[in-house]
Parts: sequence; structure tokens; C-alpha cells
Amino acid sequence: MAVERGMKCVKFLLYVFLLAFCACAVGLIAVGVRFHLVLNQTITQGATPGSLLSVVIIAVGAFLFLVALVGCCGACKENYCLMITFAIFLSLILLVEVVVAIAGYVFRDKLRSEFNKDFRQQMQNYSNNQTALVLDWMQEHFNCCGAANYTDWENIPSMAKNQVPDSCCINVTVGCGTNFNKEAIHKEGCVEKIGDELRKNVLVVAAAALGIAFVEVLGIVFACCLVKSIRSGYEVM
Repeated sequence: MAVERGMKCVKFLLYVFLLAFCACAVGLIAVGVRFHLVLNQTITQGATPGSLLSVVIIAVGAFLFLVALVGCCGACKENYCLMITFAIFLSLILLVEVVVAIAGYVFRDKLRSEFNKDFRQQMQNYSNNQTALVLDWMQEHFNCCGAANYTDWENIPSMAKNQVPDSCCINVTVGCGTNFNKEAIHKEGCVEKIGDELRKNVLVVAAAALGIAFVEVLGIVFACCLVKSIRSGYEVM
């Protein structure tokens, strides 16, 4: 009877954990998608450590959700094998998240360098309509101009002297970038501005990862307790 009451208590705690676990999984997927979209809007050429990192975050979130389903089935049926599988997968996911966190820290400077290089290459191709749309969106959305600052546009062949794209203007109107007034444009470069946005996303990822890691540790503890209770029940039978 005591074993049965203990198992019910553990199962209740595990169900609460699984609910929080599913919420964390969905949140992690959302953060990964957001991070991936920001990277796609800022880095367009090939795979980068940052883009791979966002894909890993999304994949881990999806896998977390599947693992939560395994745990839910194991708890409902009080299945020993499913609960062992759940605890093992949860431990592996925790290990992967530690690796992802280390990778994000290691590649943070490389990501900024690649973005700076890619942005300058796109500036050289500003005469291309598709490239112009991307650069104009970034400059208008992040209130910036050029890579390091607005003077970067002086070295672009498609730009006349004393001209920047209209998207550099504080109040964007047609032709506002021609013979511009410095006070009427954004002077700060996009690399630093967008870099700040990426750093904010990285902080969100780090905070989410810490919260999920704590929840996962609780899940491993609850799963092990339930496995022990199930085993005790088998021994009593």
C-alpha cells in the first residue's frame, strides 16, 4: 500500500514535470525558429556555425517533445522499459544541450566576422534588385546604414557621390538618400546593430537552456523514482 501511494505521488509529480517539459520543448522550438529567421535575414551565403546552431536547437526541441510523449506513455502504463528509455534519452538530451551551449560560446566571434564579410559582399551587389531589397529591409528595420557606418557606401560602384540608399534615412522617402544630410540618416553600421540583436537572442537561448536543464534534472529524478517504485511493485508481486 505504501509503495502504491508512493508511486501515485511520483506519477503526479512526473505528470507535472511532463507538462512543464512539453512547454519548454515548444518554447525551445520557437526560440530556435526565431534565431534561424534572424540569421536567414542577415547571413545568406551557405551554412554557418550560427545557422547550424539554430537547426540543432530546433531539432533538440522536437526531440524533447517526442521524449515527453514516451515518458507520458511510460508513466500511464507504469512500464519499466519505457521509463528507463525516458530517463536515458533525457540524460542524453541534457548532454547535447551542454555541447550546444559550448558551441554557441565558441563560435560567437566567428559568427560576427562572417556576417560582416557577407554584408559587405552584398553591398557590392546592391544593383541587384533582390540584394537591394534584403539590405534595405535590414537598414530600415534595424535603423542602421552600411556595415561599420554610413561611409561604407562611398566605396560602392552603384552609388553616386554623397549618396546612400533611401533605407538609411531616419524618415524614409523616395530620393532622401541622394545628397543626404548627415543628421537625416542613421550613421551607425548594421554589423554592430544586428550583432546586438543576435546577442539578445543568444541570451534568450541561454536562459531557456538553463531553465530546461533544471526541469530535465527533475525529470530524471522523478523517472528514476518511478522506475524504483515499479521495480518494488514487481518484487512484491
